[in-house]
Amino acid sequence: MNIQQMMEFEIGEALDKQLTELLMKSFEPLYHARSYFKQSPHLRLIAFDEQQHVIGQVGLDFRMMNLNGDPIRVLGIIDLCVQEEWQGGGIGRALMERVIALGDEHRIDFLLLFADRPDLYERIGFHTVSNICTWLQIDDQNQTTRGIGEARFEELMIRQVGDKRWTDGKLDLLGYLY
Repeated sequence: MNIQQMMEFEIGEALDKQLTELLMKSFEPLYHARSYFKQSPHLRLIAFDEQQHVIGQVGLDFRMMNLNGDPIRVLGIIDLCVQEEWQGGGIGRALMERVIALGDEHRIDFLLLFADRPDLYERIGFHTVSNICTWLQIDDQNQTTRGIGEARFEELMIRQVGDKRWTDGKLDLLGYLY
């Protein structure tokens, strides 16, 4: 297995097709025959087998967010998934270790994700936070803006990688919800 880091605009048609198939299998019925849900990630880490077939991926979105009036630099983690036959072999963990390394190497304050399986992320230093979030609502089927949402999410998890400290209160995602 090897992991490659690719900007979204570097991904060609054949690779995009493999990613679409993986995401549709992994997150059925959310994906609509495309390699992204609401928005394309800026960057992907993609795991390949020896024949260069996609066996796992994670999307990454770098953006500024607002935490209680203070700007924070966030690397958002989107749709980590591994082909079913490869699950349990450490591929997901290897992808996340690369994400954590990016956070440590660059000017990023926090890694952030929404987890349906928090236990997987707690093992690698993430913890649940309970902020009231504001975000841009997107109709994922029609790809149109629906409005502004505000809610608290039990699935919201962060990992500090910079010097700033996370605080309770309001988190404005300044964009769409991952």
